[in-house]
Amino acid sequence: MKNARQYAYEILQRVILEGGYASLLLRAGRDRYSREDTALISEIVYGTIRRYTLLQYQLKGTVKRKPSPKTEVLLCMGMYQLFFLDRIPVYAVIDETVELAGRHEKGFVNAVLRRVSERGLQYCQDEDPDQALAVNTGIPLWLIRMWNAHYGRDIAEKICTGSMTPATVYGRINPLKISARKLQEDAKVRMLDAWSFTYDGLLQETDYFRNGEILIQDKASAGIPQYLGVQPGMRVYDACSAPGTKAQMIAAMMQNTGEVIANDDDPDRVRLIDELMQRTGTENVRTTVSDASVFVPAYEGYFDRILLDVPCSGLGDLRHKPEIRYHVQPESLDQIISLQKRILENTCRYLKKDGILVYSTCTLNRKENENQIRNFLQRHPEFILTEERTIFPFEEGTDGFYCARLIKTGNSMVE
Repeated sequence: MKNARQYAYEILQRVILEGGYASLLLRAGRDRYSREDTALISEIVYGTIRRYTLLQYQLKGTVKRKPSPKTEVLLCMGMYQLFFLDRIPVYAVIDETVELAGRHEKGFVNAVLRRVSERGLQYCQDEDPDQALAVNTGIPLWLIRMWNAHYGRDIAEKICTGSMTPATVYGRINPLKISARKLQEDAKVRMLDAWSFTYDGLLQETDYFRNGEILIQDKASAGIPQYLGVQPGMRVYDACSAPGTKAQMIAAMMQNTGEVIANDDDPDRVRLIDELMQRTGTENVRTTVSDASVFVPAYEGYFDRILLDVPCSGLGDLRHKPEIRYHVQPESLDQIISLQKRILENTCRYLKKDGILVYSTCTLNRKENENQIRNFLQRHPEFILTEERTIFPFEEGTDGFYCARLIKTGNSMVE
């Protein structure tokens, strides 16, 4: 079996050079390594990804020839351990990194790592503060400038610097199986509100998680279903539901009564929803596989509440998925915005008069958020915006989210 650093190196190549996603690759190898090795692999992978452009910057003035892409990944992985993992001796990092290099690259890797180690970590001090921020945080310059325009320079900088810290793991209670009072008897649990908590330990290894008494869900994410104001016995449509944590919360808020239709367009992801509902004792959720932008005649005017947690660019989720900063492109945003519009246009027809539709994303981009809703309201005066909020990651240490709460008045013309 590959050792921990070799496996980390392979994951980094697939993420950085092939556009892979670290969380999926790490999950695939979780059962093959000890807890200690799994933690080390995760730290090296996520840490290197977050700081990749800063680590590349260390090569300026250090090497006479540009290394091959694979060797550059290896050097950055080694430099991350040198500069950010204090518990590993310098000689051990260099020796083990050199061991992973190709036969003809070992001397080069050894010389570069020794040189940068002696010089120390260098941060970019470009005269253009946005350019320096881009290098030091890995956030593309075009994205920083977009955030400057949307939210102002101060907030843009906070988003960038905040994306460098690992995400907090939040738990969310499942009241269908355990009460908050019972959960709080555990000294490791710290309730943050009626639903969310932090845990002093690994939540996925607890009986709470295995028994479906709790779910792992970001605190900001758990706040989204609460905007629906669901009541027992209602009919609710969760159009883009996978992995189903919000649908399960809606079902629990309805005390396992009424009907929640949890839809997704991917059969494999829908199976995950089914598994979650079974594990959590959720009985009022029915899953469907369909394209949420395609009209279903039987749903017209059927639902009391609709949740549209639409596909998005994920720019609020950089702590959990740091590779997004390298994968996202300006042209991909246009495609996502078009899809969001089609889903909104289609599913709004499913809502009853006086029903509530909640539109949400885990991104920070006014074009996908505020502008999307403004344009929708111009086309649909029968809807009224009653509340909207942007949640920035630096505010409470959560993911970034946008949420808009709309009520359907039934009036198709402005009075």
